[in-house]
Order: sequence, then C-alpha cells, then structure tokens
Amino acid sequence: MMGEKMTILTIKNIEKHSKDTVLFPPFSLKVEQHEITAIYSTLNARSTLLEMFTGETSTSGGEIRVNGVTFAENKTTYYSQLGICFFEEGLYERLTVRDYFKFYKDLYQIDQTFDQLFLMTQLGEKRSKRMKDLSYSEKKRVQYGRLLIQNPSLFIFEEPDLNVDVETKRVLVNIVNKLKQEGKSILILTGNMESAITMADFVYRLDESGLKLIETDKEKTVDEADKLDGAEAEIETQPIQFNKIPTKVNEKIVLFDPPEIDYIESNDGQSNIYIKGDAFPSTLTLNNLEERLHPYGFFRCHRSYIVNLQKVREVITWTRNSYTGYQ
Repeated sequence: MMGEKMTILTIKNIEKHSKDTVLFPPFSLKVEQHEITAIYSTLNARSTLLEMFTGETSTSGGEIRVNGVTFAENKTTYYSQLGICFFEEGLYERLTVRDYFKFYKDLYQIDQTFDQLFLMTQLGEKRSKRMKDLSYSEKKRVQYGRLLIQNPSLFIFEEPDLNVDVETKRVLVNIVNKLKQEGKSILILTGNMESAITMADFVYRLDESGLKLIETDKEKTVDEADKLDGAEAEIETQPIQFNKIPTKVNEKIVLFDPPEIDYIESNDGQSNIYIKGDAFPSTLTLNNLEERLHPYGFFRCHRSYIVNLQKVREVITWTRNSYTGYQ
C-alpha cells in the first residue's frame, strides 16, 4: 500500500493569449505523489508552460504551486522542489560523464553513489568519456541522471524520448517508474501521443479549446474526475457510453468522442482514426465505424474513407460513388 497521496503540483486557472489568438484558455490540474501525468500539446503550448514553471512568463491571474509554494512566494523553496529536463539543454562538453555527475552531486550535496546512478542511466561504460564524444541518446541519459541527483518532488520532462534509441527509451521508462514508486510526481510535456499514452497514468490534450482528459479506461473513477479542478477543463463524469470510439496504442485502449475525429482511413483491412494529424489504429472495421458514426454526421465518401462532415466545408463529386472533401 502506498498510503495517502499528497498533491505535489497544483495548477489553477492559468491561460495564455497571443494577440488575438488563444493558445490555451484557463485550465486547472493537480498531480499527486506516485503519479505520472502527460500533457499532449503543440510546441508553442509546451514552451509557454515551461516558461510559466520557471517564472519567465506570467500565469495571467492563475498560479502554479509545487508542494504548496509558488514562484512568487519563495523562489528558493519553489526551485528546490522542481526539476526540469528540457528538450534542448546545454551540457559541459569538456567534462567526462563522471565529472559532470560529481559537479551536480557536490552542488546539491546529495549522498548518492555513482554506481547506482550509472546503473540507472546505463552509462557505466561511458563514465570516462567527455560529453562532446557522446551520442545524442547518451547525452539524454546524462540529463536524466542530473535530474536524479537533484531529486526534487516534481520531475518535468520535455519530449524526453524524442529521437532517442531503444536503449534510452527503456532507461527512461525504468527511471520514471522508479520515481513513481518512490512517491515522486512526474509531468511529461510532449507532442507525441503514443509516448504520452505509453508512459503516463493520466494523459491530457491541451489546445485552444482547453484541457481534456484522454480516456483509456472503460469507466472513470472518482479520482480521475477530481483531477481537473475547474469548469474550464472538459471531462465527463458519467461512465463511458457506447458512443465512444475505441483505438489501441501499445496495448492500451484509448477512447475518443466522435466529434473529435476528423476522418477515418482503411488500409489493408486496418482502420486508422485521424485526430488533428495523429493516426490511431481502430479496433473496429470500417463498416462497424460507419454504422456507429452515421448518427454523428459522418459520411462514407469512398470505400476506404469516412469523413466528419462537420469539419468539411466543400464536397466535390469525384466519380459516381466517391467524393473529395475540403476542410
């Protein structure tokens, strides 16, 4: 038993507008101990969120609390509880891996053995190599190690597995799961839905319409309903109904509302559902999908395509039984 959970991260009513464009409207979120949460968003949204976490950008009337403290109240305490692994992060190129870890070990005055650190990052054979001689994936593992030395309450990873090799992805998953067991809170900011769903317990989409939970279970629990604190973030409180469309990502069933779907394409018997540029393999056939989605304004314009007519502004007859649509 993990015992009673404690809220580590509290986001309340933060928003971002750029001139006349809404990057994201006010939203609220809580992340507790032993939880891995992912926010799937655009690069602009991720960059803005990170600037808000570091205090570079105002939260526009809202607030971010880490262990109950905001950046404005006490910078030192706030930063001591927060660790961020940026996608692009400068390293001391002339240092060896061991010297780099020693520098941060002395800086944070952490009593941690190098053996344990090298084991977690799988960098034991590279300990005497200079940073400039490491591969991109090995440098990412050095970043993970630096965060382990810092040992904050809240770990934030920006695109942690983008462009890395299989070994580094495995190292990252092991580190994240170990941190979860130790009672840490992990927030992953990514533009890769598959990565988010694979690693996180809770996955949210953040865009101009707000924050929305991506559903991966047949029913919601009370804990999930409590995650979003505020009417601005969209989430249903009733159990998933028959109208949810199931897709599958790495052994996880992901459920979408019909209005979210742009179109569906069938290729070699596999139906793929497209949502804002991302493709998700469906567990249903195209005929099943046509039947279920017809009441929601979907139209089968070709034997291999079903489109959401709510997102089509023009339809042109292509042949007698097929059509071309424009969004």
